[in-house]
Amino acid sequence: DQNAGGAANLAKARRYVRVIDSIDPRGDDTRAAIMSHLNVLDRMSGEKIPSDSWPTDTYNTEEWSLFVNGEAVQLFHIPEATTDGDTIVFFRRSDVISAGSILDMTSYPRFDPQKGGSIAGIIEGLNRILDIAVPGENQEGGTVVIPGRGRLSDATDVANYRDMVTIIRDRIRSMIGKGASLQEVRESRPTRDYDALYPNREWTGDMFVEAVYRDLS
Repeated sequence: DQNAGGAANLAKARRYVRVIDSIDPRGDDTRAAIMSHLNVLDRMSGEKIPSDSWPTDTYNTEEWSLFVNGEAVQLFHIPEATTDGDTIVFFRRSDVISAGSILDMTSYPRFDPQKGGSIAGIIEGLNRILDIAVPGENQEGGTVVIPGRGRLSDATDVANYRDMVTIIRDRIRSMIGKGASLQEVRESRPTRDYDALYPNREWTGDMFVEAVYRDLS
């Protein structure tokens, strides 16, 4: 949902690629296709989001494949990551993965439990990216991974981000198992090793800790 405005602007490129139907069902609508999992359309149509940001084509399976512009494209649904509608897109010929909001190189990951998101789903999504991505020589380069925000990345960057999320999750889970309160977990600073890497004031380490604590509790 947070990228809805950007999708609407891209759609104005006005080149519609038919991704599912053999007959164009859209009449005079010449916007470029916006494709997503069906859950995204269900949520956006129920909220006050302009219809020009809604997906024009949806899928409702774990995976979906299509062939456009001379390239095979695979879509993988990650059901419980930032929300219940995340999609990872793999451009096979170009060897590029669009990770979407699951990977944010500027911040700790965000997820919305009220919309089906979870810390376990975030980790699952990052592991799915690593299943697809192939690192280059000496673990540098290789498959290009485009994050939702931040710099272009590779498999090593994703692995480091996955490890960070997993370590923080495990620290918080261990303290919850010992009966620690949210305040006690905060005071232990489970993100202390990483706060300098992710100094996002809109989504701080403390906010991330609280979100993970509430999710695991």
